[in-house]
Amino acid sequence: MPFSAADTAAADPAALMERLLYQVKRVVVGQDRFLERVLVALLAQGHLLVEGVPGLAKTLTVKTLARALNGSFKRIQFTPDLVPADLVGTRIYHPGSGEFGTRLGPVFANLLLADEINRAPAKVQSALLEVMQERQVTIAGETHRVPEPFVVMATQNPIETEGTYPLPEAQLDRFLMKVRLDYPSEEEEFVIAQRASAEPVPVEAVADTARLLAMQRECRAVYCDPALMQYAVRLVGATRRPERHGLADIGRYLACGASPRATIGLVEGAKALALLRGRRYALREDLAELVPEVLRHRLMLSYEALAEGIDADALVARILARVPAPEAPPAPAAPPSPG
Repeated sequence: MPFSAADTAAADPAALMERLLYQVKRVVVGQDRFLERVLVALLAQGHLLVEGVPGLAKTLTVKTLARALNGSFKRIQFTPDLVPADLVGTRIYHPGSGEFGTRLGPVFANLLLADEINRAPAKVQSALLEVMQERQVTIAGETHRVPEPFVVMATQNPIETEGTYPLPEAQLDRFLMKVRLDYPSEEEEFVIAQRASAEPVPVEAVADTARLLAMQRECRAVYCDPALMQYAVRLVGATRRPERHGLADIGRYLACGASPRATIGLVEGAKALALLRGRRYALREDLAELVPEVLRHRLMLSYEALAEGIDADALVARILARVPAPEAPPAPAAPPSPG
């Protein structure tokens, strides 16, 4: 049943996100963790970097989500011959009027899929990452803001590295999380084949972009105890100076640790995950669950780590095991009783 303005205004965020997820899962089979991380990115106003081989429903997920949110969706296939104007737009001369007009590029959408972002040269990558950070573009001295909400999901293919331009660490840091996708199970692939050979499932709009903006504001208001924030600080600090956290044995594997954006991402992501699960306060489990996705793309590994085949996930697992978590799940204090 399509949503109404009254329904979306009154809907509980967790219930509304569940309805949104239901609409997506009517089309997309499996990939539960990935779908949850997409919703976390939506609520936390962050961008997502997805690594996986072709054919794992990345485009289908974002397109379906845009329909369920009644928002706009654009897809950009990154290739080596792209120029920044292909993304952000350009000025065009109109011979009839003798004047210049502005043609806005495909970045002006609520949900933007940047497919194979590492296949475009550095200047094009920078143009996208600038609008991700500033949420605006400047064309011929005139500033144009992108629609709100604005979330970018960029993909990378891990197996075809010929002719690619790897994202520098400073640009990777702009992404809230990096999610890795795996192949579906045999049971899931059977359902995929069934759905692909049947009539397409219609997707209903269960919310709109105004309601999503309201939920983003609610997400920022979710309570996060100072002890939980300090836990995030210690986890990120262990990637910079591991010897201070009893992790001197991993120091030789790290050339550079995570930036303060990682700490912010852990806190904001934990709030979003808590809201998805029907709570107005974050728990240490919410934060710990997001640590691999928030940190894996922010660690610069040393040559020694690469030579020994040690990846970022292995180092993050060691950090999680050694950095002590808060003793009790932080929860907001009970409000004082009246009178």
